[in-house]
Amino acid sequence: MVIQTKEDIVVLINEDKWMMDILKVAQQLDLPDWWICAGFVRSKIWDTLHGYKERTPLADIDVIYFNPDNIEESEEKKWENQLQSLMANIPWSVKNQARMHKINNLPRYISSVDGIANFPETVTAIGVKLDEQNEIALVAPHGLTDLLQMTVNPVPRFATNKELLAVYEQRIQKKNWQSIWPNIRIVSHKK
Repeated sequence: MVIQTKEDIVVLINEDKWMMDILKVAQQLDLPDWWICAGFVRSKIWDTLHGYKERTPLADIDVIYFNPDNIEESEEKKWENQLQSLMANIPWSVKNQARMHKINNLPRYISSVDGIANFPETVTAIGVKLDEQNEIALVAPHGLTDLLQMTVNPVPRFATNKELLAVYEQRIQKKNWQSIWPNIRIVSHKK
């Protein structure tokens, strides 16, 4: 399948029962400003672009939300447990973006999309959810070009900050994506 647009990605996800089931389960929590992001979407696109018939296993399913009124990690674990009770065979990971800015010592995020925009790589900075009409909503703060061209770059904030660039470079080494998807191109920004 050729994937060139946001609409192509939406069709791809709509036709994937497993992904749709996961989106429907996450929607049941009714979390504020929720999205499923990162590898959930990226891996599906790269698997498809590589012509893989089998899904690449995911370490986790990243569900994010934004609630500045309760930034306790225990609250996230409560939501993970609830998701686990609804769909036990999924490695759920739930993170409140109202506290995640602290991980990389960034300014406070103002929304989940702001959190997604500050993921280290442009190809990871993507999220999907079901909207009020049960249609797929997709957000990609840095666009889809890198993802669809399988080019891994740091997001602008990481590319222009020495400490954050080191985080990006470490993640790229640790993830070792080229061993799974050999057609991707990783751009190094080492100075």
